[in-house]
Amino acid sequence: MNSIIYQSKVEERDIKGLVFDIKKYAIHDGPGIRTTVFFKGCPLECQWCHNPESRSANAELSFRKDRCIGCGQCVEACPEQAISIVDEKAVTEISKCKLCGRWVDICTACAREIIGQEMMVKEVMDEVEKDIIFYDQSGGGVTFSGGEPLTQPEFLIGLLNQCQRCGIHTAVDTSCYADSRIIETVSEKADMFLCDIKHMDSETHERFTGVGNNLILDNIKLLSKAGKDIIIRMPVIPGFNDDKENIEATGKFAASLSGVIRVDILPFNRGGMEKSARLVNQNKHLQVDTPSEGQMNSIATDLRKFGFEVKIGG
Repeated sequence: MNSIIYQSKVEERDIKGLVFDIKKYAIHDGPGIRTTVFFKGCPLECQWCHNPESRSANAELSFRKDRCIGCGQCVEACPEQAISIVDEKAVTEISKCKLCGRWVDICTACAREIIGQEMMVKEVMDEVEKDIIFYDQSGGGVTFSGGEPLTQPEFLIGLLNQCQRCGIHTAVDTSCYADSRIIETVSEKADMFLCDIKHMDSETHERFTGVGNNLILDNIKLLSKAGKDIIIRMPVIPGFNDDKENIEATGKFAASLSGVIRVDILPFNRGGMEKSARLVNQNKHLQVDTPSEGQMNSIATDLRKFGFEVKIGG
């Protein structure tokens, strides 16, 4: 196995990764009823990210200030004396906080949460295997999302191997921003890829995500040549990628690929702004409006001219 993937000497089911959520009965992350496993950590810094809590590759504190009642129980529970009450709200000195989590269960207002939990492959699979009957009945399976699952390749490969042994359909929801050797190895294990295309111009892509798109587009081509099933996903961000020129370029690129099942266009969701505000280390987030139904329908019409199915919303 490629050394870029496997360097651990532990048993596959004991390999650990950082996960921030496992969503059951997901119906927008691939075919059928699915379980979506959200990996923590992403090499991109998309300014519209719907899951800003996924960006950091480390566990982090989320605090809902509006829920805090200033009771002070978290202050008493914190062994590092990192929390104080200021203006009747808890304030954390993050340089002192070791994310021990002692204050999570103590907080009666559910205002504090640790985002990111270390899990072993076997622990994730225990959750996945509970719903095999739903996968079988609906043609569903498991989707590995994030964040970016390719940033934890050993963990991802371990999970894909286990799913293969159980006969569970797998999809990887990815930005495709990764070493091509990782893409090649993962493509041998996964059944389907949900590939994000955010903008066709590399300079614009870098300005809004922190990275160019050349590697991304090359990796999508690689998956196409490997004969993988692909769903192209395009977040529609007003003022960034919703112009006619970019829609046309995206359609032409998708049409040049084999294996594309359909294109999903995903309207900007303002929920990421709220989640970003909860993080102690807040991320920069675009302040734009959600595109109208008419705008989404117009984009869908333009893309359908290239001959593939287009779905609005995942």
